[in-house]
Amino acid sequence: MPDALKLMQTRRSPRIPDLGPPGPSATEIDTLLSVASRVPDHGKLTPWRFLVIEGDAKKKIAAAWLPILRKTHPEATEEQVAKEPARFAECPLVIAVISRAEPHPKIPEWEQILSAGAACMSVVLAAHALGYGANWVTGWAAYDRGCLDLLGLAPGERVAGLIHIGTPKAAQEERPRPPLSTIVTRI
Repeated sequence: MPDALKLMQTRRSPRIPDLGPPGPSATEIDTLLSVASRVPDHGKLTPWRFLVIEGDAKKKIAAAWLPILRKTHPEATEEQVAKEPARFAECPLVIAVISRAEPHPKIPEWEQILSAGAACMSVVLAAHALGYGANWVTGWAAYDRGCLDLLGLAPGERVAGLIHIGTPKAAQEERPRPPLSTIVTRI
């Protein structure tokens, strides 16, 4: 079996608290982003961009999001609120893939959004290829305008994924996958 197929068959999504140091180096981050920029992009619109969040910036953003969480989610328990900064700030690297799909006379917005999703998956696979774990999530903050403003997103931009990257602290267990017979139709 080609190495690329084996790589894709062994990819897992570690829990975010299980991602610790070390994280990717600056050169490895550039590799991740170079790979992700090669996704299908009908019309060469580049309907996505990347926001690299590392170091103290992660902690500052996590702290700034807490008052927003409390205000917009009054049902959140203190335990949930207490976990939020650690979830975002403790893994070595977060790459936000920002979708910037917009109306176009020939390229449907849906195709632009799918391209941003492909960029997310490419970051995840490239991280795995480099020996790191990656977890692609969105979460409440990806849909909150106050949080998006703190990240510097323009109106119309959306978070396609917050990809948490680090070294898994433990071996990742396989989870059940759907049998092909339940998800494949042949005609």
